[in-house]
Amino acid sequence: MFPNQFRQIGADMEAMGGTKVLLLVFLVGWEKSLGLNWNPIPRKTVRYQDVLDSMARFSVQGVFNYSMLTLSDHERVLYVGAREALCSPWTPTTSADSYGHRKGIFTCVVDVVQKFLLYLEVILLLLLLKASNSNSCCSHNIDWPAPQDKKRECVAKGKNNQTECFNYIRFLQSYNHTHLYTCGTYAFQPKCTYVDADYFSLNNTAALEDGKGKCPYDPAKGHTGLIVDKELYSATLNNFLGTEPVILRNLGQQHYSMKSEYLPAWLNEPDFVSSALVRESSGSKEGDDDKIYFFFSERALELDCDTELTVARVARVCKGDLGGTRTLQKKWTTFQKARMECSLPERHVSFNNLRAVFTLPGQDWRGTTFYGIFHAQWGDVDVSAVCQYQIGDVKKVFEGSYKEYREASQRWGRYTGTVPVPRPGSCITNSDRENSYNSSLQLPDATLNFAKKHPLMEDKALARPLLLTKGINFTRLAVDRVSALDQRAYNMLFIGTAEGWLQRVVVLGSEAHVIEEIQLFETAQPVDSLTISHSKKYLYIGSRSEVLQLPLANCSRYQSQPDCLLARDPYCAWDSEGRACVRIDLHRRSTSSLSQDLMLERFSRGKAKFDKPVSIPSPEHSRLRNVTVVVGSDMVLPCQLVSNLAQPCWVLNDRELQLGDPEAGGPRFDRTLKALVVPKAGQMQAGRYICYSEEQGVKFQTERYQVAVVASAPVFMEARAPDSSMGLFWVLVITLGAACLLLLVAALYLRRRLKLALGKGADMKPLESTLVYPITLPKEPPTFVPSKMPTDEDRFWETGANYYYSDGSLKIVPGHALGPSSVSSTASPSAIPGQPIHSPSRLSLTNIRGSGSNGYIRLNLSTAGEERASGAGAGGGGLGGLGMGGNDYSSPFKEELRRTLQQRSVLPDANPNPEESSV
Repeated sequence: MFPNQFRQIGADMEAMGGTKVLLLVFLVGWEKSLGLNWNPIPRKTVRYQDVLDSMARFSVQGVFNYSMLTLSDHERVLYVGAREALCSPWTPTTSADSYGHRKGIFTCVVDVVQKFLLYLEVILLLLLLKASNSNSCCSHNIDWPAPQDKKRECVAKGKNNQTECFNYIRFLQSYNHTHLYTCGTYAFQPKCTYVDADYFSLNNTAALEDGKGKCPYDPAKGHTGLIVDKELYSATLNNFLGTEPVILRNLGQQHYSMKSEYLPAWLNEPDFVSSALVRESSGSKEGDDDKIYFFFSERALELDCDTELTVARVARVCKGDLGGTRTLQKKWTTFQKARMECSLPERHVSFNNLRAVFTLPGQDWRGTTFYGIFHAQWGDVDVSAVCQYQIGDVKKVFEGSYKEYREASQRWGRYTGTVPVPRPGSCITNSDRENSYNSSLQLPDATLNFAKKHPLMEDKALARPLLLTKGINFTRLAVDRVSALDQRAYNMLFIGTAEGWLQRVVVLGSEAHVIEEIQLFETAQPVDSLTISHSKKYLYIGSRSEVLQLPLANCSRYQSQPDCLLARDPYCAWDSEGRACVRIDLHRRSTSSLSQDLMLERFSRGKAKFDKPVSIPSPEHSRLRNVTVVVGSDMVLPCQLVSNLAQPCWVLNDRELQLGDPEAGGPRFDRTLKALVVPKAGQMQAGRYICYSEEQGVKFQTERYQVAVVASAPVFMEARAPDSSMGLFWVLVITLGAACLLLLVAALYLRRRLKLALGKGADMKPLESTLVYPITLPKEPPTFVPSKMPTDEDRFWETGANYYYSDGSLKIVPGHALGPSSVSSTASPSAIPGQPIHSPSRLSLTNIRGSGSNGYIRLNLSTAGEERASGAGAGGGGLGGLGMGGNDYSSPFKEELRRTLQQRSVLPDANPNPEESSV
């Protein structure tokens, strides 16, 4: 284990600073001399699929953030506070059975008196478990959303309407035997109200109380609260911006409302974590008062080297504090705070960021223990530590010296002056009452002024890490005290991680043994809360998406006697009569048949040695497997170890196989593959292989292989039915290929036709190509009297002619026409067919300009007599040729044609394109 840890730490050296890397290496090297359990390996790893049979789940559709879990005073009902909802999902009236399965979440009693009814009981429990996994187990549900107008105001103030502007339940505790008291952020306007426990309903939503000082505005900020004798003690941020931290007492009628001073020396940017009540008045000869302890992290002011350093704190106030008369009116007169340090002083390693605290009460208040989770980040590596503090050590710190700020040197140091009497920050005791100080209202100003200026203690509450892990971020913890077979009490820690795992850790003296790690969720999400029902032996887990219920132990995972003993689980013991690992607290027969060895004393003394290797009772592992390997190839033989602490041991042909270093090239066991790797296997590697999982001298037989080494890969010919899926695949391939071939042929055919069409068009003369320019004619055709014998000009106006379209458009044929000088009155018809007759409304094509470079045609409108008389004069008028001599005919066609031609510009005679035509 020692060399492996050095290699593991070395892999992280590049990701961390040099000093902190050396620090980690020193921790590993000195772990034995320091008694430190550095980065312990969980003995078992239980995956999500393997824990489903013993875990019940609860969630409501559309509800998230199940972060507040509270058990009723008699631990029969679980209350859950989520986002905009409160639920009561389970009423655990029975415990888990000896095999770790839950008996159900409904009221049910299964009598296990006779042994032959055990199997029937297990079947009934599994059926109940299956029914409990549905969301219908929530018998009560309260919707408490923030109103829409409050949410709009929250958004208007710059908050996120997707994550912040909701009513997050941040406080939920029993007020008395009939009511609960709850507070929510209420879209950054915190509110509180009472819940009827009998009917599980809000008393009156219209009578909501102001939650300022009782609940934070921001759901992401730290908060803690505690109801003691119908009085609420809360530590939170008292304004919208989160700049006013306060420790407050209100709600009750027995005492005045109290709060802390808004001074950086009292609270400086704190992150509140937890609070606890310690009944120090019980059995106190001094007549001491009960105290409320608060745990938080804050930015330290007393450290000269680094004013930005965050440190862990523990603060306390007395329950009977009433404030001062003139000084500290309605302010705490007993507020004191001290630093909590989880460190290795000889290595100068300290953890300052406090994440969670669990208070484990003892038989009396003197046996109270505080367990804290501390976090640090060294480079890119998360390091978590668990430390424990005894109430006696904390009490001594508050009875020690004070720390003060010296104005002259502007530094913090130990106070060396005279301490006023009565002692500042202490509760009223019998000695104070003898001096007529019966309450804090009667304390002198000297004591109150000193308490106001000296809230910080000089000494620290010191502790060494019980557990120190690298690469894991602890978030929450809960502790149960278990009585083992040796009649000693052991503390069992349940630690949740940011990745959604649960670690079960038992504290064995100064050592912490990680029994197992359990994957709680299929997708990673942090554990937000943990609550233990000590009487019913259930663990409740709150997360963002759901609430889980787990038995505190599942002894059925240990399937053999050595496996049960090596687990070192204080809940479990091996029953030699029933030959099973059972829960001690649920065992109904004599304990004489039970065996347990938490300290591994029997293994170290050789009393637990077994004559032959223990076979795991699983038919899958006991089956002999045939393996064929080709000469020269690498052989891989999987071997599932019984635990993460076990070492593999391989036997080849009844002789132990020596596993070498991976760099040497010999047989080795790959931890990642969990398999034996034999490179370049030969005939010497053939034979029978047996894998043993060895732990504390006990061998568990897990796998058996019969290996044959051949010269070449064997070919096995066997007849089998055609695969229908492959036949369908080839049908699709052939169909697609045929379709592509048809498309290719069609494309080639169209391409050939297009080339032929383009070739014929290139051989045509320019005169044979006709450009059509439609000219819109008047809606009413011109009136004229056609000749008796139709001429070419008359045919021009016939609708069926080739020069006139059916939609009233005129065909204009570009080309070269004869000039006006070559046209006589007796000449044959013009080269351009369709000469109009002499009519004032006809279109005359007589005045045509010929050009060798282009084929422009000039159109003139004139009377029949003027058309020939005007001759060249009309033909030389350009666009002015539209004039019709002395007679002005108001033909609609003429006017429309004039407007059309005027909009066009006169093109030059020399046009580079002789085929270009224009009107």
